[in-house]
Amino acid sequence: MRTVKVGIIGLGPRTETLLASFMEIKGVEVVAVCDLQEDRIEKIKGIFKKHERAIPQSHTDYHELLKNDEVEAVFVPTSWNSHLQIAVECANAGKYVAIEVGGAASIDELWQLVHAYERTGCPIMMLENCCYARNEMMVLNMVRQGLFGELVYCEGGYEHNLRNRLAEIETTYEERAFHNLRRNGELYPTHELGPIAKILNINRGNRFVSLTATASKSRSIQEYRRERAEEGMAFDPNVTYNEGDVITTVIKCANGETITLTHSVCLPRPYSRNGRVQGTKGIWLEDVQGIYIEGMSREEILLDAAGNPYDVHYWDKQEDYYEEYDHPIWKEYSKQKMIGGHDGIDSLAIRAFLDAVRNRENTPIDVYDVAAWMAVTCLSEQSIATGSMPVAFPDFTNGKWIRREPAPKSRWALDQVHEDLFDLD
Repeated sequence: MRTVKVGIIGLGPRTETLLASFMEIKGVEVVAVCDLQEDRIEKIKGIFKKHERAIPQSHTDYHELLKNDEVEAVFVPTSWNSHLQIAVECANAGKYVAIEVGGAASIDELWQLVHAYERTGCPIMMLENCCYARNEMMVLNMVRQGLFGELVYCEGGYEHNLRNRLAEIETTYEERAFHNLRRNGELYPTHELGPIAKILNINRGNRFVSLTATASKSRSIQEYRRERAEEGMAFDPNVTYNEGDVITTVIKCANGETITLTHSVCLPRPYSRNGRVQGTKGIWLEDVQGIYIEGMSREEILLDAAGNPYDVHYWDKQEDYYEEYDHPIWKEYSKQKMIGGHDGIDSLAIRAFLDAVRNRENTPIDVYDVAAWMAVTCLSEQSIATGSMPVAFPDFTNGKWIRREPAPKSRWALDQVHEDLFDLD
């Protein structure tokens, strides 16, 4: 297996998590790193020393890293407001690009990304690790086998109590906090939307057509800051956050499906991506960890107090479907030690990117996926700002979605399931 030589631009906490995967994955070598802050560079060098790896070249100007002919691919885990422009310059320099997740600030920067790919032919992939999560991949496999019938409705969310981090705008730099302070929209759509988009064949025979978004009032972070200020923390209790406590976005697809996204990061609750995939024959619902398939799942007829019959339908446990319908990636990798961040799914996304670089083919999450998924943020802001009016999605493929060439056949493909590429004996 040929070793892929990569560079990393941006050496914050996310890079440290990525390195946990890099240190275990065969066939990758980090040869150059870049950050504006020298202390971050030294910290990352310390990780390489600890693992007895060669120390990469270091830069404080990423343009110097891009001049390095040894670097064939670049990871860009920088801030939400910088990684797209850096990705454009990476593509212009002839490098494959892997960016981290987040929403876009404008549609224009997404068009720049698309045009950079079309001009240079250098693939740009988002490392959306949730596309490689076990349950989402099993549901993809089941959908492709027709178990859910014709798909009608999907749902997802980023529901996560982060208010202690979002509140600390005076005492620490937390990028997400400033977006919640200044913006009002679906700020973090791709964890839930990425798997749904692949299941619905978005950009390959289907596309997002329009959305509407609605924001609730904003109360939770302000309340939290007031309480902490009364306890003596250096918080201005009068700061007002623009981001609503709950953002609800409804997307309409060209083939008639609808998608509901929920963004809620400051109200008390357990973490959930609120996954739901529903068709004419069945449903998967993440929060009950259940699946119901008509004709397969248990149902019975009972009698009410008046003796009238009524149907009762029961959820199957989703883990009961693993043996038969687990995606081949998980059948293979669950037998190994899952390494890296987020229970190993970071590692799977990274391996998918590296294999595309190694084979000089397009990535399983491509630039059109990146643009469509990230566009939800600024489009939802527009909808909310105009009283939840519908907003049209740009067609970043310029019509290619109608009859697009198949994605590269790969074990990492998210459009189809290629069991013949796996040795599962």
